[in-house]
Amino acid sequence: MSIKLSIAALPDLPSTVATPAYARSDLAAGIVHFGVGNFHRAHQAVYIDALFNRGEGHEWGIVGAGVRAADAQMKSILARQDYLSTVVEQEAEGTSARVTAPMVGFLDPGDGAAIVEKLADPRIRIVSLTITEGGYYLDAEGRFNPAHPEIVADAVDPETPKTVFGLILAGLVARREKGIAPFTIMCCDNIPHNGAVTRNAVAGLAGLIDPALADWVRDTVAFPNGMVDRITPATSDREREIVVADYGIEDGWPVFCEKFSQWVLEDNFPTGRPALEKVGVTFVADVSPWETMKIRILNGGHAAIGYPAGLMDIHFVHEAMEEPLIAAYLEKLTREEIIPVVPPVPDTDLDAYRALIARRFANPRIGDTVQRLCLDGSNRQPKFILPTVADRLERGAPVTGLALVSAFWCRYCYGVTDSGETIPPNDPDWDRLQAAAIAAKDRPEAFLAMADIFGAAADHPDYAAGFSHALRVVWTVGARETLQRYVEGRL
Repeated sequence: MSIKLSIAALPDLPSTVATPAYARSDLAAGIVHFGVGNFHRAHQAVYIDALFNRGEGHEWGIVGAGVRAADAQMKSILARQDYLSTVVEQEAEGTSARVTAPMVGFLDPGDGAAIVEKLADPRIRIVSLTITEGGYYLDAEGRFNPAHPEIVADAVDPETPKTVFGLILAGLVARREKGIAPFTIMCCDNIPHNGAVTRNAVAGLAGLIDPALADWVRDTVAFPNGMVDRITPATSDREREIVVADYGIEDGWPVFCEKFSQWVLEDNFPTGRPALEKVGVTFVADVSPWETMKIRILNGGHAAIGYPAGLMDIHFVHEAMEEPLIAAYLEKLTREEIIPVVPPVPDTDLDAYRALIARRFANPRIGDTVQRLCLDGSNRQPKFILPTVADRLERGAPVTGLALVSAFWCRYCYGVTDSGETIPPNDPDWDRLQAAAIAAKDRPEAFLAMADIFGAAADHPDYAAGFSHALRVVWTVGARETLQRYVEGRL
């Protein structure tokens, strides 16, 4: 007999499930978080929950917020279970489950006025974000795009903002008018220099409204950079059924993740922060080495293996790593092209980190899907692959394997696997990508013509030649044989 997750049901859960050592009544709201998805609940919320379980930091309860339809769906499901989440950590040797309860409320995504009012509450001292890599209105060079229609609309009507950044800016303005110190804005997305990127978005929107307001944002508001890491697949009926079968819990949106978790943060919180160093967060003066390492090796590695695996009809990531050619491709690419342009990281052996990443990818229990790795390539390639390309081109170094990554992506966007199976749309810009990929079958330069994605790389003769050659090989011999040629040095 399964139990529906709720605060009242916590005492009845199996003893194998860890439950909160604190009560909801112990908590007060101190953080507003935009983008309450799986990663937030497997990462930031778990660290906060661990701190609360120590009997500390109870003034840092989390209030959810958002602007998308998915945010409304998440709120509806979590509200029915008192904002509790079942977090299942999965490793090859076994699994464990805990129920987390750091969320004290969830603002209606359609109620901008209520969100701004909460942001203006002096007890809110941190606003955090996991809105995906595509949520920051960036161009191919990683700069804020002030011409995006949604940003323009918020600039024209700042009193009724519709974007996350419009809401945050309105909250900051409301605090300034009341003489309340600004909250710290903490990005938790996988973007290089994510704090600076978030500052550019908030200040960029402010500059369209009032240049003096933009100066105030840049001079007054803290945007710490951070590196976040935990493999967290999407939730499906598979995960819901496992939670019922293994733990007897009915959770409308459980979170599955690996045991490994890492968070490195710049210690820049003028109005205070939770003592997260007590639960494993590393605070540093400059997070850049860690974020570059993680984004290029882990996120870049995901992009590298996802598209050939998709073309080979492989469903799970661990199954991709069981394919010797894919594992060898990842190792060769990482060792020969990625690691040489990753700056040193304090107390870190980069090749040991590479091996750790490969083992994490191979975790047979995590259930991460190739489809998830392939999602949103139009935003992920410019952040996870092309910066490494740029560094190698600047050094005059070969980009054979990196060009192949993007060639596999182009072939994937054609929409058919090597066996003839249809690949469903897997990117917000799928129609444009597919049209470009179809044209690129005969003219590879048609894909590189998407300047907002490829930027200067498309104009570099070495990269353009490498991409064109790799794409022609993939089309001629298929993904498997192309991998074989690359691994053997024959591409």
